Amino acid sequence: MLSEQSLELIDLVAQLGSFTAAANHLNKVPSAVSYAIKQIEDEIDVVLFERHHRSVSLTPAGSYFVEEARQVLKAMAVLKQDTVKVANGWRPTLSIAFDSVVRADRMAYLIRDFYAHFSDVELVIRKENFNGVWESLISGRCDMALGATASIPVGGPFLTKSMGKLHWCFVVAVDHPLAAFDVPLADEALLPYPAVCLTDTSWQFVAREFSVLPQQRRIQVPDWVQAINLFRAGLGIGWLPRHLAQGFIKSGSLIEKTVVNPLPDSDCALVWNNRCQSPAMQWLLQYLGDEQQLRHYWIDEHSA
Repeated sequence: MLSEQSLELIDLVAQLGSFTAAANHLNKVPSAVSYAIKQIEDEIDVVLFERHHRSVSLTPAGSYFVEEARQVLKAMAVLKQDTVKVANGWRPTLSIAFDSVVRADRMAYLIRDFYAHFSDVELVIRKENFNGVWESLISGRCDMALGATASIPVGGPFLTKSMGKLHWCFVVAVDHPLAAFDVPLADEALLPYPAVCLTDTSWQFVAREFSVLPQQRRIQVPDWVQAINLFRAGLGIGWLPRHLAQGFIKSGSLIEKTVVNPLPDSDCALVWNNRCQSPAMQWLLQYLGDEQQLRHYWIDEHSA
Protein backbone atom coordinates (compact mmCIF):
# COMPACT_ATOMS: atom_id res chain seq x y z
CA MET A 1 0.00 0.00 0.00
CA LEU A 2 1.27 3.44 -0.87
CA SER A 3 2.43 5.33 2.19
CA GLU A 4 3.52 8.87 2.93
CA GLN A 5 7.12 7.61 3.00
CA SER A 6 6.67 6.05 -0.47
CA LEU A 7 5.41 9.31 -1.92
CA GLU A 8 8.23 11.26 -0.30
CA LEU A 9 10.81 8.82 -1.73
CA ILE A 10 9.45 9.13 -5.27
CA ASP A 11 9.42 12.92 -4.96
CA LEU A 12 13.01 12.93 -3.72
CA VAL A 13 14.26 10.72 -6.58
CA ALA A 14 12.37 12.90 -9.08
CA GLN A 15 14.02 16.02 -7.69
CA LEU A 16 17.57 14.59 -7.56
CA GLY A 17 17.32 12.53 -10.79
CA SER A 18 19.34 9.65 -9.38
CA PHE A 19 18.90 6.65 -7.09
CA THR A 20 22.45 7.20 -5.87
CA ALA A 21 21.86 10.88 -4.99
CA ALA A 22 18.63 9.99 -3.20
CA ALA A 23 20.42 7.19 -1.32
CA ASN A 24 23.18 9.57 -0.21
CA HIS A 25 20.54 12.05 1.00
CA LEU A 26 18.85 9.32 3.04
CA ASN A 27 22.08 7.65 4.23
CA LYS A 28 21.13 4.43 2.45
CA VAL A 29 22.72 2.29 -0.23
CA PRO A 30 21.51 2.90 -3.82
CA SER A 31 20.20 -0.66 -4.14
CA ALA A 32 17.77 -0.08 -1.25
CA VAL A 33 16.30 2.99 -2.96
CA SER A 34 16.15 1.24 -6.33
CA TYR A 35 14.41 -1.75 -4.77
CA ALA A 36 11.87 0.43 -2.94
CA ILE A 37 11.01 2.33 -6.14
CA LYS A 38 10.61 -0.99 -8.03
CA GLN A 39 8.20 -2.24 -5.36
CA ILE A 40 6.06 0.89 -5.71
CA GLU A 41 6.01 0.54 -9.52
CA ASP A 42 5.01 -3.11 -9.19
CA GLU A 43 2.25 -2.21 -6.74
CA ILE A 44 0.60 0.30 -9.10
CA ASP A 45 1.68 -1.63 -12.23
CA VAL A 46 3.17 1.49 -13.83
CA VAL A 47 6.78 2.38 -14.65
CA LEU A 48 7.48 5.78 -13.10
CA PHE A 49 11.19 6.20 -13.94
CA GLU A 50 13.25 5.50 -17.03
CA ARG A 51 16.59 4.03 -15.94
CA HIS A 52 19.72 5.46 -17.58
CA HIS A 53 23.35 4.64 -16.95
CA ARG A 54 23.84 6.98 -13.99
CA SER A 55 20.51 8.75 -13.68
CA VAL A 56 16.77 8.32 -13.91
CA SER A 57 14.04 10.47 -15.46
CA LEU A 58 10.31 10.47 -15.08
CA THR A 59 8.07 8.79 -17.60
CA PRO A 60 4.94 10.75 -18.64
CA ALA A 61 2.97 8.66 -16.13
CA GLY A 62 5.70 9.31 -13.57
CA SER A 63 5.47 13.08 -14.07
CA TYR A 64 1.72 12.97 -13.48
CA PHE A 65 2.19 10.75 -10.43
CA VAL A 66 4.77 13.06 -8.86
CA GLU A 67 2.65 16.18 -9.35
CA GLU A 68 -0.36 14.52 -7.75
CA ALA A 69 1.77 12.99 -5.00
CA ARG A 70 3.07 16.43 -4.04
CA GLN A 71 -0.49 17.68 -3.62
CA VAL A 72 -1.31 14.64 -1.48
CA LEU A 73 1.75 15.27 0.69
CA LYS A 74 0.76 18.90 1.18
CA ALA A 75 -2.78 17.86 2.10
CA MET A 76 -1.45 15.29 4.56
CA ALA A 77 0.76 17.92 6.21
CA VAL A 78 -2.19 20.30 6.56
CA LEU A 79 -4.33 17.47 7.93
CA LYS A 80 -1.74 16.70 10.60
CA GLN A 81 -1.39 20.37 11.58
CA ASP A 82 -5.15 20.95 11.73
CA THR A 83 -5.69 17.77 13.76
CA VAL A 84 -3.16 18.95 16.33
CA LYS A 85 -4.83 22.37 16.41
CA VAL A 86 -8.27 20.86 16.89
CA ALA A 87 -6.91 18.74 19.74
CA ASN A 88 -5.73 22.01 21.31
CA GLY A 89 -9.13 23.70 20.92
CA TRP A 90 -8.75 25.27 17.45
CA ARG A 91 -11.90 25.77 15.38
CA PRO A 92 -11.89 27.04 11.76
CA THR A 93 -14.61 29.64 12.31
CA LEU A 94 -16.00 31.85 15.07
CA SER A 95 -19.54 33.14 14.63
CA ILE A 96 -20.68 36.35 16.36
CA ALA A 97 -24.21 37.74 16.47
CA PHE A 98 -24.54 41.50 16.93
CA ASP A 99 -27.80 42.91 18.21
CA SER A 100 -28.78 46.13 16.45
CA VAL A 101 -28.37 48.08 19.70
CA VAL A 102 -24.57 47.93 19.50
CA ARG A 103 -22.55 50.43 17.51
CA ALA A 104 -22.11 49.02 14.01
CA ASP A 105 -19.21 51.39 13.29
CA ARG A 106 -17.05 49.47 15.77
CA MET A 107 -17.41 46.16 13.98
CA ALA A 108 -14.77 46.90 11.35
CA TYR A 109 -12.13 47.52 14.04
CA LEU A 110 -12.88 44.20 15.73
CA ILE A 111 -12.63 42.36 12.41
CA ARG A 112 -9.36 44.14 11.55
CA ASP A 113 -7.74 43.27 14.88
CA PHE A 114 -9.01 39.68 14.82
CA TYR A 115 -7.68 38.98 11.32
CA ALA A 116 -4.36 40.58 12.20
CA HIS A 117 -4.05 38.15 15.13
CA PHE A 118 -5.40 34.96 13.53
CA SER A 119 -4.43 33.76 10.07
CA ASP A 120 -6.30 30.45 10.24
CA VAL A 121 -9.71 31.36 11.71
CA GLU A 122 -12.60 33.02 9.89
CA LEU A 123 -15.17 35.30 11.50
CA VAL A 124 -18.84 34.86 10.64
CA ILE A 125 -20.83 38.00 11.47
CA ARG A 126 -24.60 37.88 11.97
CA LYS A 127 -26.98 40.73 12.69
CA GLU A 128 -29.94 39.86 14.89
CA ASN A 129 -32.70 41.66 16.79
CA PHE A 130 -34.14 40.88 20.20
CA ASN A 131 -35.00 37.17 20.67
CA GLY A 132 -33.26 36.37 17.39
CA VAL A 133 -29.99 36.82 19.27
CA TRP A 134 -30.92 34.12 21.78
CA GLU A 135 -32.27 31.80 19.11
CA SER A 136 -29.01 32.16 17.20
CA LEU A 137 -27.07 31.15 20.32
CA ILE A 138 -29.28 28.21 21.24
CA SER A 139 -29.46 26.84 17.71
CA GLY A 140 -25.68 27.03 17.33
CA ARG A 141 -25.77 29.56 14.51
CA CYS A 142 -23.44 31.72 16.59
CA ASP A 143 -20.89 31.11 19.33
CA MET A 144 -21.10 34.58 20.87
CA ALA A 145 -23.63 37.40 20.97
CA LEU A 146 -22.89 41.06 21.61
CA GLY A 147 -25.68 43.26 22.91
CA ALA A 148 -28.17 40.57 23.94
CA THR A 149 -31.13 42.11 25.76
CA ALA A 150 -33.97 40.86 27.99
CA SER A 151 -32.37 37.48 28.61
CA ILE A 152 -34.52 34.39 28.19
CA PRO A 153 -34.00 31.60 30.75
CA VAL A 154 -32.66 29.12 28.22
CA GLY A 155 -30.31 27.16 30.45
CA GLY A 156 -27.38 25.42 28.83
CA PRO A 157 -23.72 26.33 28.69
CA PHE A 158 -24.06 30.09 28.32
CA LEU A 159 -21.96 32.62 30.22
CA THR A 160 -22.44 36.37 30.27
CA LYS A 161 -20.71 39.69 30.87
CA SER A 162 -22.92 42.65 31.62
CA MET A 163 -22.84 45.63 29.28
CA GLY A 164 -24.95 47.68 31.68
CA LYS A 165 -28.45 49.00 31.13
CA LEU A 166 -30.04 50.22 27.92
CA HIS A 167 -32.02 53.44 28.41
CA TRP A 168 -34.91 54.21 26.08
CA CYS A 169 -36.32 57.52 24.91
CA PHE A 170 -39.51 58.29 23.02
CA VAL A 171 -38.92 60.39 19.91
CA VAL A 172 -40.87 62.19 17.21
CA ALA A 173 -39.92 64.36 14.26
CA VAL A 174 -39.55 68.11 14.74
CA ASP A 175 -42.68 68.82 12.69
CA HIS A 176 -44.75 65.92 14.02
CA PRO A 177 -48.13 66.88 15.59
CA LEU A 178 -47.00 65.39 18.91
CA ALA A 179 -43.96 67.66 19.01
CA ALA A 180 -46.10 70.57 20.16
CA PHE A 181 -47.48 68.77 23.22
CA ASP A 182 -46.06 70.15 26.46
CA VAL A 183 -47.53 67.48 28.75
CA PRO A 184 -46.61 63.80 29.14
CA LEU A 185 -48.16 61.84 26.30
CA ALA A 186 -50.80 59.33 27.28
CA ASP A 187 -51.40 56.15 25.30
CA GLU A 188 -54.55 57.66 23.78
CA ALA A 189 -52.46 60.44 22.22
CA LEU A 190 -50.06 57.94 20.68
CA LEU A 191 -52.56 55.48 19.17
CA PRO A 192 -53.43 57.49 16.01
CA TYR A 193 -49.82 57.37 14.80
CA PRO A 194 -47.93 54.33 13.50
CA ALA A 195 -45.26 52.92 15.81
CA VAL A 196 -41.87 52.28 14.24
CA CYS A 197 -40.43 49.07 15.62
CA LEU A 198 -37.70 46.59 14.80
CA THR A 199 -38.55 43.16 13.43
CA ASP A 200 -37.56 40.39 15.83
CA THR A 201 -35.32 38.05 13.82
CA SER A 202 -36.38 34.98 15.81
CA TRP A 203 -38.21 32.27 13.87
CA GLN A 204 -38.95 29.91 16.75
CA PHE A 205 -39.22 32.08 19.85
CA VAL A 206 -42.15 34.37 20.45
CA ALA A 207 -41.35 37.72 18.85
CA ARG A 208 -40.73 40.54 21.29
CA GLU A 209 -42.93 43.59 20.72
CA PHE A 210 -42.43 45.90 23.66
CA SER A 211 -42.81 49.24 21.91
CA VAL A 212 -46.28 48.91 20.36
CA LEU A 213 -49.58 49.66 22.02
CA PRO A 214 -52.58 47.36 21.56
CA GLN A 215 -54.47 48.30 18.37
CA GLN A 216 -51.62 50.59 17.23
CA ARG A 217 -50.44 50.22 13.64
CA ARG A 218 -46.81 49.25 13.15
CA ILE A 219 -44.06 50.02 10.70
CA GLN A 220 -41.57 47.17 11.03
CA VAL A 221 -37.97 47.79 9.98
CA PRO A 222 -34.81 45.64 10.04
CA ASP A 223 -32.57 47.95 12.08
CA TRP A 224 -32.34 51.21 14.00
CA VAL A 225 -30.89 53.09 11.02
CA GLN A 226 -34.12 52.58 9.11
CA ALA A 227 -36.13 53.40 12.23
CA ILE A 228 -34.31 56.72 12.68
CA ASN A 229 -34.91 57.62 9.04
CA LEU A 230 -38.66 57.06 9.50
CA PHE A 231 -38.72 59.01 12.76
CA ARG A 232 -36.97 61.97 11.16
CA ALA A 233 -39.35 61.87 8.19
CA GLY A 234 -42.31 62.06 10.55
CA LEU A 235 -43.73 58.77 9.27
CA GLY A 236 -43.93 57.16 12.68
CA ILE A 237 -43.26 57.54 16.39
CA GLY A 238 -41.65 55.31 18.96
CA TRP A 239 -38.74 54.30 21.12
CA LEU A 240 -35.02 54.46 20.46
CA PRO A 241 -32.08 53.34 22.58
CA ARG A 242 -30.86 56.58 24.11
CA HIS A 243 -27.26 56.13 22.97
CA LEU A 244 -28.47 55.95 19.34
CA ALA A 245 -30.94 58.80 19.69
CA GLN A 246 -28.99 61.42 21.61
CA GLY A 247 -26.97 62.69 18.65
CA PHE A 248 -30.15 63.38 16.65
CA ILE A 249 -31.82 64.94 19.68
CA LYS A 250 -28.84 67.26 20.22
CA SER A 251 -28.83 68.27 16.56
CA GLY A 252 -32.54 69.06 16.69
CA SER A 253 -33.63 66.55 14.04
CA LEU A 254 -35.56 64.52 16.61
CA ILE A 255 -37.45 65.61 19.70
CA GLU A 256 -37.62 63.54 22.85
CA LYS A 257 -41.04 63.46 24.46
CA THR A 258 -42.12 62.46 27.95
CA VAL A 259 -44.77 59.75 28.05
CA VAL A 260 -47.10 58.61 30.80
CA ASN A 261 -45.95 54.99 30.49
CA PRO A 262 -42.18 54.97 29.85
CA LEU A 263 -40.24 51.86 28.92
CA PRO A 264 -38.12 50.38 31.72
CA ASP A 265 -34.39 50.08 31.21
CA SER A 266 -33.22 46.84 29.60
CA ASP A 267 -30.31 44.63 30.63
CA CYS A 268 -27.67 44.31 27.93
CA ALA A 269 -24.99 41.63 27.87
CA LEU A 270 -22.24 39.81 26.05
CA VAL A 271 -23.19 36.12 25.94
CA TRP A 272 -21.13 33.16 24.75
CA ASN A 273 -21.36 29.39 24.55
CA ASN A 274 -18.84 28.01 27.02
CA ARG A 275 -18.70 24.72 25.11
CA CYS A 276 -17.23 26.54 22.11
CA GLN A 277 -14.00 27.52 23.85
CA SER A 278 -11.05 27.97 21.52
CA PRO A 279 -7.94 30.16 21.40
CA ALA A 280 -9.89 32.58 19.17
CA MET A 281 -12.79 32.73 21.63
CA GLN A 282 -10.45 33.30 24.57
CA TRP A 283 -8.65 36.07 22.69
CA LEU A 284 -11.92 37.75 21.76
CA LEU A 285 -13.26 37.66 25.32
CA GLN A 286 -10.08 39.31 26.53
CA TYR A 287 -10.20 41.83 23.66
CA LEU A 288 -13.78 42.85 24.47
CA GLY A 289 -12.88 43.44 28.11
CA ASP A 290 -15.02 44.04 31.18
CA GLU A 291 -18.41 45.72 31.60
CA GLN A 292 -16.97 49.23 31.56
CA GLN A 293 -14.96 48.63 28.38
CA LEU A 294 -17.85 46.85 26.67
CA ARG A 295 -20.23 49.68 27.37
CA HIS A 296 -17.76 52.42 26.52
CA TYR A 297 -16.81 50.87 23.18
CA TRP A 298 -20.08 49.38 21.96
CA ILE A 299 -22.81 51.50 23.57
CA ASP A 300 -21.72 54.97 24.64
CA GLU A 301 -21.94 57.63 21.95
CA HIS A 302 -18.68 59.29 22.99
CA SER A 303 -16.60 56.08 22.58
CA ALA A 304 -13.23 56.61 21.02
